[in-house]
Amino acid sequence: MSGPKMLLDPARLGTQAGNLEKDMRKRIVGQDEAVRQIVERYQIFLAGMAAPGRPVGTMLFLGPTGAGKTHSVEALAESVMGDPLAVVKIDCAEFQHSHEIAKLIGSPPGYLGHRETHPLLSQEALNQFHTDTLKLSFVLFDEIEKASDALWNLLLGILDKATLTLGDNRRVDFSRAMIFLTSNLGAADMNQILQPKLGFAAAQPLSLDFSTATRLARSGIEAARRRFSPEFVNRIDKIVVFRPLGSAELLQVLDLELEAVQHRLENSSETPEVQFTVNDQAREFLLREGLDPRYGARHLKRAVERSVVNPLSCLIASGQIQERDRLVVDFDPEQDRLVFFKESREPAAAAATAA
Repeated sequence: MSGPKMLLDPARLGTQAGNLEKDMRKRIVGQDEAVRQIVERYQIFLAGMAAPGRPVGTMLFLGPTGAGKTHSVEALAESVMGDPLAVVKIDCAEFQHSHEIAKLIGSPPGYLGHRETHPLLSQEALNQFHTDTLKLSFVLFDEIEKASDALWNLLLGILDKATLTLGDNRRVDFSRAMIFLTSNLGAADMNQILQPKLGFAAAQPLSLDFSTATRLARSGIEAARRRFSPEFVNRIDKIVVFRPLGSAELLQVLDLELEAVQHRLENSSETPEVQFTVNDQAREFLLREGLDPRYGARHLKRAVERSVVNPLSCLIASGQIQERDRLVVDFDPEQDRLVFFKESREPAAAAATAA
């Protein structure tokens, strides 16, 4: 006679996957679907349930520029490996011609440059970020739509059988790799759908109802199906369409960018223990300068570099900022620009300097 039944929760995440989800949500703004799909594939790997003879996961990220497609892969690497650069990144714009595939797999024997060409997708390149406890690789094919048909055909074998044969007949195993493809396909169609919303004033948030979000996702997927062959699309585990970022999401991105500037100050040998604060008026100015939904977070990053990082660099180089200084960044409405103030250092530190 069987015992009592206990209801199980198949949606519950394990400890490692749950920690990954929390960490990635701190780093990635406004793209919950992408985070969820990445965490699900990672948990499949941790549980040992990945399909044998195939990559751990293959995901195609679509959407407008500046929505966070490449950043999501880097955030995953930073969360898991502690280094955002722990990614084998292939810039597909460098492979627009079929003969350039030799840079990926090396030239075969008998061809010019056979001994001089070192393949980018070697087993050593995949394994370079492995640790004693985690043997997983992240491979990013950025802007895949710019690649030649030769690269797409090469990917068919990788996505289906998790193997790649190099020019010297060595085989590369991708069965412990998560493969990401990014593309701006469908971005123009998405802009047409959002055209009334993209003309909003700076203070108005970009809100997407369920119907609009569905149309955005459908337009991106249809653009991918028009561009790629059916056998290529069928080898992709998940297509994720990134939504454009509105002012609410960009405000969160701004906080992350300002935190990154603080880290730069802390890690600089010229400015140890320097702290800076950006008040609300200055933050509103930065958001206004960097708010352009057509270009996403990249436009905001440029605004931070132009209005915060460049002036800070001048203040450091001219000796106006010293160790343990506290800076306040404010907005001057008359000059329509940011202004920088330095608070007095601690009395003990100032006395020691005077002595």
